[in-house]
Amino acid sequence: MNLPNKLTLSRFILTALFLAVLFSRVRFCETIALVLFIAGGVTDFLDGRIARRQKQISNFGILMDPLADKVMVCSTFIAFVGLGWIPAWMVVVIVARELAITGLRLLAASKHVVVAAEGYGKHKTISQIVAIISIFVLHAYEQWGPPGKAVFGFHLFGKTPWIEPFTAASIWVAVVLTFTSGWLYLWRNRPLYLEDV
Repeated sequence: MNLPNKLTLSRFILTALFLAVLFSRVRFCETIALVLFIAGGVTDFLDGRIARRQKQISNFGILMDPLADKVMVCSTFIAFVGLGWIPAWMVVVIVARELAITGLRLLAASKHVVVAAEGYGKHKTISQIVAIISIFVLHAYEQWGPPGKAVFGFHLFGKTPWIEPFTAASIWVAVVLTFTSGWLYLWRNRPLYLEDV
């Protein structure tokens, strides 16, 4: 197994470790989980980069890389629901979008059609990662002592630390972009699933 595929598999392991730590409620579990999530993001960046640079693109990687991404992101948002950090309906929108697009790509593959990635999808992914990291920081920064409070706990308006409205806004941006990108993807590729209706 080549290095890019090992990095892809490591993302599944990091996701499992991340969830175990987060729900263990050990001391600094939010901070440790954040580090594991960021490590997973780094493997996502590296596996594709290495595969392209060293010409090690494989069918395994083509299948498992996006699956590992979706498992990591969806697991994180579902965990946030379990912890009461985000409304369930927002996560339903995110997970439903990922399932719908995965189904569309499977349908396209069965017809030997390649469905290309779109710009909105990339913006959606970035917005989801920003939202996830913001949620973690909101619940972990007080564990980082005076430096954490100095950076993330100061008040811009009123008595609310700036990280709170920023996190709320980042969640809404992620949900809106996730819904919009999913709707556009399904609309633009509607001939794939409407041809025999």
